Amino acid sequence: MKNLLRKPSPRLPRTVWALGLVSMFMDVSSEMIHSLLPVFMVTSLGVSVVLVGFLDGLAEATALVVKIFSGAISDYFGKRKWLAAIGYGMSAVTKPLFALATSFGAVFFARMADRVGKGVRGAPRDALIADVTPAELRGAAYGLRQGLDTIGAFVGPLLAFALMSASNDNFKLVFWIAVIPAVLAVSTMGIGVKEPKRAAVNEKRSNPITRANLARLGKPFWWTVAIGGLIMFARVGDAFLVLRATEAHVPIAAIPLVLVAMNALYSATAYPFGKLADRLSVARLLVVGIGLLVVADLLLAVDSEPANSLVGLALGLAFWGLHLAATSGLLSAMIARVAPADLRGTAFGMFNLVSGLALLVSGVATGLVWQNIGFQYAFLASAGVALAALAVVGFKRRIWS
Repeated sequence: MKNLLRKPSPRLPRTVWALGLVSMFMDVSSEMIHSLLPVFMVTSLGVSVVLVGFLDGLAEATALVVKIFSGAISDYFGKRKWLAAIGYGMSAVTKPLFALATSFGAVFFARMADRVGKGVRGAPRDALIADVTPAELRGAAYGLRQGLDTIGAFVGPLLAFALMSASNDNFKLVFWIAVIPAVLAVSTMGIGVKEPKRAAVNEKRSNPITRANLARLGKPFWWTVAIGGLIMFARVGDAFLVLRATEAHVPIAAIPLVLVAMNALYSATAYPFGKLADRLSVARLLVVGIGLLVVADLLLAVDSEPANSLVGLALGLAFWGLHLAATSGLLSAMIARVAPADLRGTAFGMFNLVSGLALLVSGVATGLVWQNIGFQYAFLASAGVALAALAVVGFKRRIWS
């Protein structure tokens, strides 16, 4: 009888689903390009691996640094949707630039502009999810958005593979077709996402980035930022996962498939991991997620005969995908939990500022180690940083228990 009278489980708001679909469409577009871009730069433009690593790190770092300003602006005005829409629009406009690029400078401009758009939308979007979602469902909400986003992350490379195979490795054709899902993303953002009234009201406007407001964020927030930065530093960028495939003698046309299996697993497990974050100890999930990264690094560091190298690559990417699923949505839910409601945008921006700097240093360092010593040592260094992150979680586990 009690089971019959039990209240139905609350459902995730429609805006969360809409934001997930927006992320999915934009990621299809971005990954169609990004899954091929490192190889395009190296083979067609003659760019060095170090320069590829520098651009990858700088681009992603720029996106994350920009988030602090867009997050603070969304807190100041009490509005999130219009900033997120501007960011998605900026990224959509840059897609044709990749198809038109004939030099590294053109690719550099397009990549940086695209990532600025990502930075503008990121923090307001993540804060908007917290605004519309009950606290007990935020892990699931961030997991759902991440899962839908990651569907795009494996559909994009899959489409790129099919188009490359059908067009005799025509990079530019793939880049042009990537414009279509970008337009769908912007359209879904405008039609499907609704701004809650409480997020639009802010009677006493003040600068969110002041010493007093930063102090209000508290020690749990700053320790969460620190552990997030360490995890980001430990992750090598997707460009290096793509280049790792070349070490395993994967054909150029099949290189987009390197990210397909990883992101498929990431997408399938992000929502379940998000739901676990609403029920289990955050510290335990962090340990599991970081441990998966260590295993992935060790597998990807294996240098052997081509057949065995392909097995190590496949297993390493699988564990990498599980690591992303276990930690990405979890870190967002952790920030939403410890940050004051009126400073959520700023909190996400500050978190991403630190993460961006970590990614920038990591991208350059990984490129230097890769080129001068070998890819094996690049992944072993990543594993070492991940172990340091595990030590921090063990030392401060009470904060996230």
